[in-house]
Amino acid sequence: MELQWPLIVFTILVAWSAGLFASQCLVAIAGGAELSEKSGKSQMIAWVVSAVLLVAGGVAVLFHLEHWERIFNGFGNVTSGITQELVAIVVLVIVAIIYLAQMRRAENGVPGKAICVIGIVASIALVGIMAHSYLMAARPAWNSIAWVLYVLGNACVLGPCTMLLAMLAARDSGTSSARLIALVGSVLAVATAVAYAVVLQGAASSIVTIGYYSDPTMVAFPMTDVPSVFAGQSFLIWLGAVVVGTLVPLGCVLAARFKKDARSHAVLYALAVLGAVVGAVSMRVAFYTLGLGLFVF
Repeated sequence: MELQWPLIVFTILVAWSAGLFASQCLVAIAGGAELSEKSGKSQMIAWVVSAVLLVAGGVAVLFHLEHWERIFNGFGNVTSGITQELVAIVVLVIVAIIYLAQMRRAENGVPGKAICVIGIVASIALVGIMAHSYLMAARPAWNSIAWVLYVLGNACVLGPCTMLLAMLAARDSGTSSARLIALVGSVLAVATAVAYAVVLQGAASSIVTIGYYSDPTMVAFPMTDVPSVFAGQSFLIWLGAVVVGTLVPLGCVLAARFKKDARSHAVLYALAVLGAVVGAVSMRVAFYTLGLGLFVF
């Protein structure tokens, strides 16, 4: 299948946005005595960045459609993945607006725990629904819950690391809870990436080749060499998505725990975000390249 770059960008930015919003909610809940006026500033920075990422993702997905206005014709079908994504996005936007209102009212700029819990649930739901819309029995490489968990893993590493950058920008010193969230998120990202990489590489055995060349000199050769197609993506999956996309961010998060100065932290967390983005792109390139039908003609 050819690469769908608007959808690649959309899924990365939405996962990043939801992960960041969930991270700031977690920091607001777990911050405790660390919360201060600077916490309110870092919360506002994170909220704005999350909103920008979500809007950018929405704009990107429109480029996937030749007639974007026709997208409204599908909203009447509640079983449609597009409809479910829209509902999840609208719910998250409403929660985020309430979150913003509470931030503006709170003395320290940090909202109440109830809206934080709702924000975490809404963020997880959005990423899960978005990833679930790609599950298709006709495409074995896509049809796995491991894909949904992988996209959630993207959010788990991109969100906390970006939140830490927002806290550094605001000179918010209460980063201990955020650093723990980033560490746990990075570990989850590694686990989900490895799991989906294994599933993706093993999906070749589920594809049946039933189309052959009509050339009498090549009657035994399939039109698509499925094993070669899958083997050709191994480098991108394991080096790009797993090593660069998850192990590098995990290494950066661990290294930051042994550094004291803010500049080192900023560089390491920025590298973690960059690595996670590169890995997310790599996996999605492999995802579309290996999106072969169950029966290859």
